[in-house]
Amino acid sequence: IGIKGTGMSTLAQILRDLGNEVIGYDDATGYKFTQKGLEERNIPIYYDSNHEIPQDAIVTFSVAFNENHKEIERVKSLGLQIKKYNEIMGEIVSLFESIGVSGTHGKTTTASLIKHILEDSGGCNYFIGAGDGYATRENKYFVVESDEFNRHFTAYHPKFSIITNIEAEHLECYKDIEDIRNTFEIFANNTSKLVIANGDNLETRKINYNTKVMFYGFSFKNDIVIKNLKLTEEGSRFDIYIKEELYGSFEVPLYGKHMVMDVCSAIIICKNIGIEKERIIESLKTFKNSKRRFAIEKINKTIIIDDYAHHPTEIKATLEAVRQKYPNKRLVVVFKPNTYSRTKDFTLEFADALNIADKAYVTEIDCNRENPADYPGINSNLIIEKLNDGDIISEDEINKLSNELDSVVCFMSCAYVDNLINRFKDLIIKSNME
Repeated sequence: IGIKGTGMSTLAQILRDLGNEVIGYDDATGYKFTQKGLEERNIPIYYDSNHEIPQDAIVTFSVAFNENHKEIERVKSLGLQIKKYNEIMGEIVSLFESIGVSGTHGKTTTASLIKHILEDSGGCNYFIGAGDGYATRENKYFVVESDEFNRHFTAYHPKFSIITNIEAEHLECYKDIEDIRNTFEIFANNTSKLVIANGDNLETRKINYNTKVMFYGFSFKNDIVIKNLKLTEEGSRFDIYIKEELYGSFEVPLYGKHMVMDVCSAIIICKNIGIEKERIIESLKTFKNSKRRFAIEKINKTIIIDDYAHHPTEIKATLEAVRQKYPNKRLVVVFKPNTYSRTKDFTLEFADALNIADKAYVTEIDCNRENPADYPGINSNLIIEKLNDGDIISEDEINKLSNELDSVVCFMSCAYVDNLINRFKDLIIKSNME
């Protein structure tokens, strides 16, 4: 239930690949990019409650759906077995030699990097939260994006794990940063062989590790140190030193120091499972990131970037990366806030990050798992008031971007932004015809 959500779609695809019969329900009748893998596997999606459900079905549902939802009430009345999403994921993780990729930011890119290298080296199973999943029982390794939301990843017991960073996030389900860190500690100590952790992050350093840990980053205090970084319009080049000895020189078509950190952790994991350095070097050169991760499209003079960034740290890192790739272009950002709680907790931080751009537009908050009545006075104007040059925007007001056809325009959100982008593309085409 909620099968078009990125996590649910991916889980459904993997369950089907492993030989299960899978059906889904969703309220969202419009097309979403997460449907592609479902349609390829002939997984039916229903939009009403008239379809039959087998009596032996196991049901799981998205947290975006209230437990009083009509479809959830129906499966309860049928007496069907209901399992939590992360409980099912935990069972799948235990079937393979799994690599759990966790962190407040960078999970999808890091997991995608590992997947790319392993596929070039023979194959792997993967669960990546951009609606991308695949599994076969013949593969040895399973790369799984391990989300801290609602403490999901505490049900996972991987062989290897990565912690890309720990920051305040999802404060709607965590008390504070200590609560978040303690939950990451459970995940780290569920790991049986090796944890690779961002040693430049203060919170990862505070964890009490019972499993072997190696720290990576730019600081010389780390076990693995990134040196000689060169950021260019084509990508990033750098060296990796392990215990003060040069391991190798690498280049990747990704932008920003945060991406280099993700690449470093992926390299170290692949090294530790026996992938040859030369294979890693060659694979990185051909890497293309997942859906909605710095996805670039050029239409005439306009550069459109679609990115999943939805936390101030992610927005800041992405906009700095855009400056790296397009140093001579005007930079405009269109941001769709996804939750009332995150807007409330990080109003000032959102504004500071968005102010990196020359102009920032913000839509109204788009949230399907929180009740706006629980957050009186919380709206997008709180962010706009603190912007150097900001304005509200909606799909019907896309003409506000009519003077930005020679700019880089970044659309950012973990919510659905396809309609905004398509309206902007129509505006570009119309302007060129006039």
